[in-house]
Amino acid sequence: MRKEESGFPAKVKNGYGTASATRGLHPRGLVDTLVWREVELEKLDPKVHIVRIAARVGEKKRRGILTKAKDLNFHIANPGKEEGRAVTEQPQVEEEKSLPAETGEEKMEEKAEMAEDEDPEKTEESTE
Repeated sequence: MRKEESGFPAKVKNGYGTASATRGLHPRGLVDTLVWREVELEKLDPKVHIVRIAARVGEKKRRGILTKAKDLNFHIANPGKEEGRAVTEQPQVEEEKSLPAETGEEKMEEKAEMAEDEDPEKTEESTE
């Protein structure tokens, strides 16, 4: 690492930092703010702040914060599974595509039936 050999991360030097105007900001260019209650949203500006809901907030409070944040047009950094639905709602399942008429199992069954049909014919010929 001291000798800057391969296999180690690059040594920190001048030029590796970010611009001072964007340092510490969210990639959208907004100030990342941690929120625990709905009341805290009223103190923030949606043009300046992006909301991150605290991890220890329960499901009931989270739903309230999400609805209030949407009403005030805030960007939410960690909305949950989907931003448009509550945490407890079940996702909508799309209809499964139907398989073609003949699958591999059906073809095998047809071959087996044909083989069974041919066997009795052979036995009839041998008896005659």
